[in-house]
Amino acid sequence: MTHHTPDTPDTPDAPDALDAPNALDARTEAVRELYRATLPTVPAGVQERLRLARKFGRLPTEEAIAQLRHIVLTDSPLGARTQQLVHFGQLLALGREHPARIHARGALHAGATLTDLIAVAETALITAGVPAYALGTEIITEHLPHDNDPPTEDGA
Repeated sequence: MTHHTPDTPDTPDAPDALDAPNALDARTEAVRELYRATLPTVPAGVQERLRLARKFGRLPTEEAIAQLRHIVLTDSPLGARTQQLVHFGQLLALGREHPARIHARGALHAGATLTDLIAVAETALITAGVPAYALGTEIITEHLPHDNDPPTEDGA
């Protein structure tokens, strides 16, 4: 039986093998690995959510989120590249700057080009207006090579 109040962590009456420190570490790392499968790094916000979930005995929630996210991103008929581009575009349309940056990196990690990201930003211009397009171009320019770098295959 677990006792819980909103201000205090869950306190189990008896030790549970799934909550032993080594098992908890392994479960937390498994969640991180699901993120690393689609992004170059685990986002800071996810790290903070994991810290909170561990402290308050809510790791199953983060495990469920990570599993669902992993299925949607990796089992999609769209493929990982297109799925990340869709995420990027939707987040531009919503004006969600930080997550849009994460999914732009995810799209590049999945094989998208800067030209692909530009096309998504242009689509966001039509569907969500100049603010979405401006946000997209701001994010994309962060991935441009320095002026002294030779152009890349996709024209950057």
